[in-house]
Amino acid sequence: MNLAFFDQFSSPSLLGIPLVLIAMTFPALLLPTQNNRWVTDRLSTLQLWFINLVTKQLMMPLNNKGHKWALILTSLMMFLLLINLLGLLPYTFTPTTQLSMNLALAVPLWLATLLTGLRNQPSISLGHLLPEGTPTPLIPALVLIETTSLLIRPLALGVRLTANLTAGHLLIQLISTATASLISTMPMISLLTLLVLFLLTILEVAVAMIQAYVFVLLLSLYLQENI
Repeated sequence: MNLAFFDQFSSPSLLGIPLVLIAMTFPALLLPTQNNRWVTDRLSTLQLWFINLVTKQLMMPLNNKGHKWALILTSLMMFLLLINLLGLLPYTFTPTTQLSMNLALAVPLWLATLLTGLRNQPSISLGHLLPEGTPTPLIPALVLIETTSLLIRPLALGVRLTANLTAGHLLIQLISTATASLISTMPMISLLTLLVLFLLTILEVAVAMIQAYVFVLLLSLYLQENI
């Protein structure tokens, strides 16, 4: 029974072929494509307005040099947002519940921001490892602590996204299983658990959106420190 709850997090496969790539590329089909029409439909207008709003929010803390990252950060935001929301549908697989995938997104982007700072302003980037006015006896310990906190950033990004989505999916499955089990014996309690399930689903929609935004926002803040 316990293993059945975690079956939803196993990567799907067909004839030994992993289908996770299909799950990752499917959200791209939902994005608007360019056309030659002067007047677009309401859905395309709404999508473009949302993408413009997201881009403004992500680029707000960055200077002009950081605006070169607008395409990467906005694309990552839309990618994570669509995957997280589509993963809430029944009988679907959420790739962002896999720590390996989240680390594969977090480590290269974090490393790119770090290398950008070391290339453009090496003294300032290395100066973050040692706060100004530190007593001399504490310098080795503080350098070690700051280096550890710097290296743990991509791990924190991946674990935060994985843990929040995994916990939400488990709660939804647990409460839905309880609702289905109690409907024949205790219908009133089953209705209460159904109401809790409805409220939890709304909460998980918000969590899916917030976690996608937090993931990209933290990357933009890391970029801000290095430009």
